[in-house]
Order: sequence, then C-alpha cells, then structure tokens
Amino acid sequence: MFENEELIHLPEDVFRLIRDLIRNYCGIYFDDDSRYLLEKRLSRTIRNHHFSSFRDYYRHLLYDRNREEELASIIDILTVNETYFFREQSQLKTFSEEILPELKDTNKDKKRLKIWSAGCSSGEEPYTIAMLVLEKEYFKDWNIEIFGSDINQRVLKTARSGVYRKNSFRTTDDYFLNKYFKEQDSHFRISDNVKQHVNFSHLNLLDPFKVKLVGTMDIIFCRNVLIYFDLQSRKQVIDIFFKRLIDGGYLLLGHSESLINISTAFTLKHFKHDMVYQKPIKKGAVKDV
Repeated sequence: MFENEELIHLPEDVFRLIRDLIRNYCGIYFDDDSRYLLEKRLSRTIRNHHFSSFRDYYRHLLYDRNREEELASIIDILTVNETYFFREQSQLKTFSEEILPELKDTNKDKKRLKIWSAGCSSGEEPYTIAMLVLEKEYFKDWNIEIFGSDINQRVLKTARSGVYRKNSFRTTDDYFLNKYFKEQDSHFRISDNVKQHVNFSHLNLLDPFKVKLVGTMDIIFCRNVLIYFDLQSRKQVIDIFFKRLIDGGYLLLGHSESLINISTAFTLKHFKHDMVYQKPIKKGAVKDV
C-alpha cells in the first residue's frame, strides 16, 4: 500500500466471513486481531477489482468462476514467507547423521529416496535437504527425489529460479556456499547438481485429490507451517501426512510444533541430537524396501 492510500473499511462480520472462507480453502487461520492486517493488505486488491466494499469482494470470492485463482492470489498477499538455508541445525544433524544412514539400509534394494518439503516457501529447505543427501557418498547412484510444495505462487518462482540474496545464508557454512553455489551480481545461484533432484509444485495441503498425486514418501518436512492453521486443519494435514508416509517413515516438524492434541498415530523417536515423529511399522509387517 502507498502511504497516502486510504483503506477500505472491513466490517467485523465480513472479516469473519472472509477469514472462514480462507480457512476452509487452505487451513490458514486469522484470529480476531488480524482484521486490520486483512484490511490493509487487501484494500488495493478490492480497488483493482473495482469493488467499493469488502462485502462485494466477499461475494466475488464466493461466486466468481475464477474464485480459486483469486483465493490463491489472496494467500500470496497475506502470507509472509521468511526462511533461510540450514534452519534448525540440530534437527538437520539428526536427519543427516542418523535418519539418512537408516534409510540407506532400509531402501538399499530399490535405491530410491523420496522426501517432501511441505510449505517449502522460497526453496531454501528442499535445497538444504538435497545438499545434505548429496554429501553422502552412498547415495551416489540412487534415485533421489525431493518434492517442494507451497500454496504461495510468488515464493515458488524464487524457489524454481534457485537464486538467493545473502540474507538466506545467515547460518550456512562456507563449505556449502562454495561447493553448491555460484556467485553472480551479489546473488548466489544453486548448482544444477542440486537443482536436478528438486521439483516444486503449487499445492494446497487441504486438497485431497492433488495431495494423493504426491505419492508415498520416506520423509516429510513440514516445519513452521502448522502454526498458521486452526486445530481442525492441523488434524486434517497430519492425517494426510500419515497416509503419504511409508511405514517407518519420518515426519519432521518445527521445534515450536508438536502433535499433542492433534494426533496419536505417530510415535516420538529419540535420536542423539533431536526428537522426530515416526509412522509405526505395522506388527508383523516388514518395512518397505
């Protein structure tokens, strides 16, 4: 918004209607304190559509034939995606030093590793995962598939480009920066060796049809995403993750997140550097290899 642009008033009842519409669409929940945020960030959008009120815009969101595209554009405007490479290092150490060696043994026959970064934002997380996998010589001739998904189309453009500013490397060791990036015009471009293993897609985690197309995964990273969802949406997403994981597969959440009051389907596994959730192996079953 420009400083001199006047905001369009967002009545409380219309705020609740729009908020519930967004929650039902993608699970992201705005509490009562967020009314001014929506008013500020969506006023220009309403003007661009030539509506005079939020109430008219709400009807547009309900009945327009392009409502899905409009809701997706709202998410781009309302969500803030702040991330960086090698975030939450103790968990990444567990992933690199304990989980990957385990998967090397359990998947040794098929030589395939599938990892999903759900809510990948601008791509730093899936590229970090790819670098850590590539550091393991024993995966050299494996089929490595890392899938990054996000509901925000804008950040996915950055992810696909693989070009980052210095702020994305606040905790990145020079070793990784020198080995996997090329500096150009004060930016850093990810190497093709990393990029070839990562695919990105626009995905609403509450879209059951599209989520099924993801397939089954050995590991799912979903860090600092569920904090934006209401309880019911969290339960839905965790149930989806449970179904997408192989038996014995791992779910890595952010350090401020847990499955307390959300799901009892997973077990909490203690590693040397961290604790992560694991989908139990069915009794009498052999872990998928």
